[in-house]
Amino acid sequence: MILRRYLIAAAILALTGASVEARDVMQALAPEHVLLWPETAPGGGGPQGQMKSTTWGSVSEISTPDLSVFRPQKPNGGAVLIIPGGGYRSISVQGEGYSSAKWLNERGYTAFVLTYRLPGEGWGDGPKVAIEDAQRALRLIRADAASYGIDKNRVGVLGFSAGGHLAGLVATRFAESFYQPIDKVDTLSDRPDWVALIYPVISLEPPFTKTSTHRQMVGRGTLATEAQWSVQTGVNTRMPPVFLVHAVDDPIANIGHSEIMEAACKRAKVPVDFVRLPTGGHGFAMGRPGTASITWSKSFEQWLKRNDNTAVSMAASSNVAAPAAGATGGRDR
Repeated sequence: MILRRYLIAAAILALTGASVEARDVMQALAPEHVLLWPETAPGGGGPQGQMKSTTWGSVSEISTPDLSVFRPQKPNGGAVLIIPGGGYRSISVQGEGYSSAKWLNERGYTAFVLTYRLPGEGWGDGPKVAIEDAQRALRLIRADAASYGIDKNRVGVLGFSAGGHLAGLVATRFAESFYQPIDKVDTLSDRPDWVALIYPVISLEPPFTKTSTHRQMVGRGTLATEAQWSVQTGVNTRMPPVFLVHAVDDPIANIGHSEIMEAACKRAKVPVDFVRLPTGGHGFAMGRPGTASITWSKSFEQWLKRNDNTAVSMAASSNVAAPAAGATGGRDR
């Protein structure tokens, strides 16, 4: 359905004589777009001009990262930052982004699909650029909570594949500032109130060194660099609750990634739920009909009913303000 809407939007734009670029089609599908940075993004560099897009709804060469905002007809006050995957080489805004936004809207959540900078596209800040964008996105959502009709203490993160890696970094490294603050928005918390990691890449350490996520984030880096950008090494007691989904037969991101994350959370006494699917492979987004993956979203819905409500009462003691300064479009994730 999302791909069909994408093609229809492109056809309408073509018929009206508009230039059919990726952002044009995205604007036809999403009612609102919010730029993350008022001027240039931190570190400088990066690609110039329009994003590149594919017919299956993935984008790359992101020069201006942003949020696509989807508002529900019957809002429940909750918000979700959606981080699609793509191996940090592209971003599956359609298959993993817009489809999950629709699912969340139907359940009352205001959804924000993040189009983030990709580390390998010539940015001055290299592997930091994606987490810079994700941290800024969470702060922007909270800054405008009143206008969106959401509770700033009910902001969760849903990440898929490499987007799960990024969501994991956000959920564990919220006490670190990856960019210099630029305005009052950056005084707000970048800690999510819950995090859901769907077939995520978690570890960049051996033996998990064959993913695109590893190649884009650390390349031929040292063991120390691999540990630095592995999610499980940042797990801590102040983290939000974690929801994990992984298929046993995942050929791209081995289920061992989620098993490592589950074990790290249990050691730190972080609430964690893990849905193991007997089949489903990789890239099934909210569920692929005819496979066991179609069942996970129901478990997630039930988990949200417990943990999204809990987030409200936990927020006062757990949320922290950011420090002033400091430190499936593609198959290969």
